[in-house]
Amino acid sequence: MTNAIIMNYRGSHKTQRPKHMILLPDDANNKADAEKFIGKKATWTTKSGNKITGIITGVHGCKGAVQIRFDEKGLPGQSLGTKIEIE
Repeated sequence: MTNAIIMNYRGSHKTQRPKHMILLPDDANNKADAEKFIGKKATWTTKSGNKITGIITGVHGCKGAVQIRFDEKGLPGQSLGTKIEIE
């Protein structure tokens, strides 16, 4: 299992996608390292113990960041800057 940091929502200055987030895995330093995470599941645990799961869908940029999509609901704003576990 690898940890990652939740960086931000995916979107532009006009559009924000609440079900899409940008993650920065600890083990990825470039685009080639980030491609290894595509298709893996990531789980964020709330303070109350609930788990929200998403799937990594692609690479974001050249510095090792990845995009993740959550199906049921997106993450709250309190999740920004916290850790998420990649299986």
